[in-house]
Amino acid sequence: MSKKIKNLKKISLVILIAGYLAAGANHFYNPQSYYRIIPAYIPYPIIANVLAGVFEIAFALMLISPKTRKIASWGIILMLGAFLPVHISMIINAPVNLGSLTVTPAIAWVRLLLQPVLMFWAWWHSKS
Repeated sequence: MSKKIKNLKKISLVILIAGYLAAGANHFYNPQSYYRIIPAYIPYPIIANVLAGVFEIAFALMLISPKTRKIASWGIILMLGAFLPVHISMIINAPVNLGSLTVTPAIAWVRLLLQPVLMFWAWWHSKS
């Protein structure tokens, strides 16, 4: 692997870690926004939100060590797959107000289509 790709991968990893730490923390900082988007058929939305936040933070921390990075990467991929019903529900129910943000149908579609990109990004780091 070239030095340029190695540097890009390091920067990418830092961004990925920071993103999942921030996303996980947001589940505790702004839980009401998440309660609104958890589909009604998912029981115990408060617990589901807490678990999502805990797993996002845990996987972010696990990405730091090369010894746990592969497990974290695959955990993120599975977690993003588990979040797909939320994104589909957002498309169905759009527009959805999340605090000061209104998720329009277009934004909901972008969020759904972003999931495979995020999965690929996590997978890329499973190889390091």
